[in-house]
Parts: sequence; structure tokens; C-alpha cells
Amino acid sequence: MTRGELEAARDRVVPDVVAGGLRVLFCGINPSLLSAATGHHFARPGNRFWPVLHLAGFTPRRLAPAEQEELLTYRLGITNVVARATARADELSTEELIEGGRILRAKVERLRPHWLAVAGVTAYRTAFGEKRAAVGPQERTIGSTRIWALPNPSGLNAHWTAETMAREYARLRTAAESAPEGRPDA
Repeated sequence: MTRGELEAARDRVVPDVVAGGLRVLFCGINPSLLSAATGHHFARPGNRFWPVLHLAGFTPRRLAPAEQEELLTYRLGITNVVARATARADELSTEELIEGGRILRAKVERLRPHWLAVAGVTAYRTAFGEKRAAVGPQERTIGSTRIWALPNPSGLNAHWTAETMAREYARLRTAAESAPEGRPDA
């Protein structure tokens, strides 16, 4: 992909991979330019979402970004806090993240996933006004949907390795599987 092709993808939207009855709706901060150019979530080669999802036991094998629709067979989905693509998440304004949180809450109310997993605790803090939120399960719910803040799988997040991220993602998987039918309120 050329620099020009990537720049042409700026501000594009990558369609959500969603359905009703999801066990977990994973939520990125916003699409990268490569994700927008390809139409596939978490498409940057340095992004660790797909390997971590497999290491955590959510998928039986490592999926490629182009196989994102297969997530629905595992009752998993993907969306973003902010829909527009940028080269870096730090290009988003606080106002965009707050508005994205409002839109995300409405989406969750409509889809009613069992868990919303926001991959980026800093973005979660801003979008939901939870300044002290830490990685892990949150007190806040959206209707009956529980929320889990996950580490950002970007390769720029050097504080977390794929292995330590996989352990946190696996904690979420265990919680999602522990309630009857995977439903925390069942």
C-alpha cells in the first residue's frame, strides 16, 4: 500500500462486524489508515489484536484481519469508539472521544452484547468519563451489558506484551463464559 493510498483512507469508516446476541463486542479506539484502506479492523501488521485474541482462547486459530467476519461464528464482534480513520489515535480530540462514547452506548443498547470490551483504557476513561478506570471489569454497565477495559493491542503500547495482554483477554473470556449462556445477568 502506498503512502498516497493510505492518506486517501483518512477519515474513512470501517464497517462494524456486529450482530445481536454477541458474547463480546470488542471496541477499538478508531481505525488506522491501513484498516480504512483495506476495510479490515486491526489491520496494521504491528497490531497484536488478532494474535492475542487467539492466545486468549477466543478463537481456535489466529485469524487474519480479512477473516474478521468469522468472529460472528464465535459470537464476537468489533466496533470502534470513534469511527473515522486516522494515522494515530492521538489525532482524536477529547470531544470526539466523548461523542464516540455516546454513540457507542446507543449501539450497545441496541445490540445488547453480554460484554463490551474497550481495547484502550485511556480512550475508555475519556469516552465514558471514568478518570480512574483501570484495566479489567468496570462497575459501569450499559443496560445489562458489562464492560471490560482491555489494554490497547497497538504495537505502540510497549507496556504490554502479547503474552500479558493474552492473560488479560483470557480473564475476560473466562468471565464471558462463566455465567449461564455467557450472560452476566442470567
